Amino acid sequence: MQTVAIVGAGPRGTSVMERLLAHHAAHTADSARRTAALPLHIHLIDPFPPGAGHVWRTEQSRLFLMNTQSFFPTLIPDQGVSALPLAGCTFNEWRRLQRGNPAPELSAGDIEELAALGEANFPSRALYGRYLQWCFAQLTQAMPDGVSLTVHAAEAKRVVRGGAEGGFAVVLLDGTRIAASQVVLALGHVESKLSPAQRELRNEAREHGLTYLPPAVPNDVDWEQLPAGETVLVRGMGLNFFDVVGQLTEARGGRFEGTGGPAGEALRYVASGREPVIVGASRRGTPYRAKAALASYYPESVELRFLGEDAVAAIRAMGATAGFDHDIWPLLHRDTLWAYYSTLARTRPGAVSPRLLPELDALLHDGLDGGGPGWEDRLKALLAQHVQEGFILDLRGLARPLAGHPLRTGAGFASHGDLDAAVLEYLQADAAGSALGEDDPVKMAIGALNAGRAVIKSLVADHGITQGSWLGELRGWFEGFVEGLASGPPALRVEQLAALVRAGVVHFAGPDPVFRILHGRFTASSPWVADAPREARYLVEALAPANQVRSTASTLLQNLMADGLARPRLMLASDGEAVTSSGLDVSAPPYRVLDGAGTAVEGLYVLGLQLSSVQWGTAIAAEAEARYRSGYRTVLDSDAIAAHILPARP
Repeated sequence: MQTVAIVGAGPRGTSVMERLLAHHAAHTADSARRTAALPLHIHLIDPFPPGAGHVWRTEQSRLFLMNTQSFFPTLIPDQGVSALPLAGCTFNEWRRLQRGNPAPELSAGDIEELAALGEANFPSRALYGRYLQWCFAQLTQAMPDGVSLTVHAAEAKRVVRGGAEGGFAVVLLDGTRIAASQVVLALGHVESKLSPAQRELRNEAREHGLTYLPPAVPNDVDWEQLPAGETVLVRGMGLNFFDVVGQLTEARGGRFEGTGGPAGEALRYVASGREPVIVGASRRGTPYRAKAALASYYPESVELRFLGEDAVAAIRAMGATAGFDHDIWPLLHRDTLWAYYSTLARTRPGAVSPRLLPELDALLHDGLDGGGPGWEDRLKALLAQHVQEGFILDLRGLARPLAGHPLRTGAGFASHGDLDAAVLEYLQADAAGSALGEDDPVKMAIGALNAGRAVIKSLVADHGITQGSWLGELRGWFEGFVEGLASGPPALRVEQLAALVRAGVVHFAGPDPVFRILHGRFTASSPWVADAPREARYLVEALAPANQVRSTASTLLQNLMADGLARPRLMLASDGEAVTSSGLDVSAPPYRVLDGAGTAVEGLYVLGLQLSSVQWGTAIAAEAEARYRSGYRTVLDSDAIAAHILPARP
């Protein structure tokens, strides 16, 4: 009997289970190998229900939306694997199936949501959790002969070498020991310790009787502790910000009504009277940009002509000597420029001269060798000659949209009112651009960045970039830049936020905010705003828990490192300094943990967020019918682990 323990029963743990079942069935089905497939027992360990796990629990608020449309996610592979799936389907296929023949376990809320949910709409996380649970149930019903399963609704606290089978023992919080030949760590999001600055702010808040809510999964927070009418500072305006805002407004009885106006002004908010006054703050001073209304994840009109297959092959051939700024960004920059100006010429021909695209195309190709020191100047001159003023793309400026606003004079905005007006204008324009979909030049430029990100993810995983460039360039500037542009919320959320600003429910603190406690209150001041700091008795950190194994609050990860069974990965910065990276140190795929001596621990595998030292962008789900290899990387990782655990036998 071969025994495998999977720690973590969310999507990735369930994916490993699915791949183990598929490989075991494939071996057994081959008559020549019928006697080679050993009986297999799988232990699935997680305090939360299998399939959905922690993040995708089915009882959570339906205001918590996924960040991808119905057509995107899948737990079950549809390409790239040799062992065919035994059961399950993509989320979109499940959506269609349930609309016609709802499963008995669906709630009334599930059925109501499904009735209105199209393939280009954004599902709730609760509904996606229901899909994941359904897939798990389908897999258990399709369990091949010779395979058995035990689900442990418990938390693992330690993995130790040596067990009844000579492999490992997984120790649960209650002291139970589970013997396993192999162990797979599929932990997903785990709690993180606060940073020194956050701890100081939390401790000082306690002294003054203030309420400080640290980074957390939004569904884990009791939002009722934030009273109506009080000012609440919210630090961070990424995806969690929209979750916070929803729980403090619509979840409290407020509602949005249509105005019949254009996109950006299409809603008004009718308050319930139970809302606090929300003040959003972030480095940019504005929320993430909304996703465009598209029928596909990547725009159909955007093609990567420069960061294409030939260029990627050449970069891979360089080994780990390529630099992001020198070898990758110049190609993606050209693709982004072409996406913007080709869309502009198609949708607003009066804004450009007929000669723009041919001359731009020639210049972009001429610049492939770096273009020399005058290339950027030639580009500026060409655009100044052929593009009307106000239509020239300021790519870096997209990430700092308030910098050139007319209400910003001298050092910044004269008042909070001016700042709010500027952010509202940004929100309305962003929602209007999203509504145009493939006809909005800015959104298509961002679409090119997003497509390029998919290519870069594969390059990183294939060791196609130097460690110094990864630390100082890819993560040093590009990661934050592209996240704020391409990883934003559904356009509906920005439309709603604009309505909340107009209703006086949401305000803003300004870019580069500084948080302190002064005179017994939290304060948020911005060097961009010449006004008194925003003050409140409540502060919410609208951030996901940091994905840093060195600062993890996970008992299991802490014990793995303390016992010398795992270690964080060290990377070399450009100046030669060793930097402790965010993820675990692992072998080549299938990823096995490296112990304190740097030796791969055979039989101890890891996938998901703790691979952030060898993969970039590990949080997103597998993509159905993925255009790029990185879209189904998580499935490939699960498949590689399963194939290593259950190798084909002659």
